[in-house]
Amino acid sequence: VQLVESGGGLVQPGGSLMLSCVASGFTISNYVMSWYRQVPGKERDLAAVITSAGGLTNYASSVKGRFTISRDNAKNMVYLQMNSLKAEDTAVYYCRAQWGRSAYWGQGTQVTVSS
Repeated sequence: VQLVESGGGLVQPGGSLMLSCVASGFTISNYVMSWYRQVPGKERDLAAVITSAGGLTNYASSVKGRFTISRDNAKNMVYLQMNSLKAEDTAVYYCRAQWGRSAYWGQGTQVTVSS
């Protein structure tokens, strides 16, 4: 069972990035998928979440209107489109899959927003 994130990197303020997360060893179709982010010395915070069928999404107030979470159950993938990036979006971004008592985390991908 594995979640692998990709797509992080260095971007200037105002720029965009798309993060991807691919699952292996299980199918995500029953799982609520989410993106969390964490900066050193702080707790890991929820950025965005999407229900198993993709019908409902929710976002942290700090990213609402700028980030979009989506999923492709056929490809076993979840995405996070990040627009209008700000310096305060700099963090390690983690993918999470949760269904009942089962929860899996990826290893994280670094996003750095800096000029």
